[in-house]
Amino acid sequence: MLAYLSQYWADYGTLLLDGTWDTIVMTAISVLIAYLIGIPLGVLLVLTDKGGLHPNRPLNAVLGWIVNIGRSIPFIILLVAIIPFTRLVVGTALGVKGAIVPLTVAAVPFVARMIEQSIADIDASLVEAGQSFGANTWQIVTKVYLRESLPSIIRGAAITFITLFGYTAMAGTVGAGGLGDIAVRYGYQRHNYDVMVGAVILCVILIQIVQSVGDLIARKVDKRTLR
Repeated sequence: MLAYLSQYWADYGTLLLDGTWDTIVMTAISVLIAYLIGIPLGVLLVLTDKGGLHPNRPLNAVLGWIVNIGRSIPFIILLVAIIPFTRLVVGTALGVKGAIVPLTVAAVPFVARMIEQSIADIDASLVEAGQSFGANTWQIVTKVYLRESLPSIIRGAAITFITLFGYTAMAGTVGAGGLGDIAVRYGYQRHNYDVMVGAVILCVILIQIVQSVGDLIARKVDKRTLR
């Protein structure tokens, strides 16, 4: 068994490590950019809603329509459809850079809805208390909306990472690389199932780590769990 593992690592270790790194990089960067865009968009959806601080039905309807369309497009179709845009932004549609653009575009609507839902779950009395103390919109957004929904936002970030992690396998079909690409191209297509199993095991391990870390951080910042 040890001899097999040693030979397996000698044959495929570098390939799997490179694939793991590519997957983590493209997923993490996409999640980061998606949250930088998605958080303001989600907050704006809440502010302009019927019961929000600044109700604006036309704007809210347009934003909601854009978000819903973005969420309804299958990723594999989106991936191909925006290849010209991807090339315009990063200069290529291949590799890690080429995958970050479609992954981000796919994630932004998803993140916006998660942020909207996280804020919607906040006790309305907290917002009313902030208003009674004279807090302006910016203060309510930062000190009530985002602070009180932080545990939910962190858990949502872990879910988003895991979702995009799965999308990277599809991105591998256009040369993005990563573990998904290795499992399909080096494993399945070449009937080398040892490579495919190794890539799948690494995917499972990474997902478990991300989910566990996300849950741990969320519990740490959740004031409701403090004794």
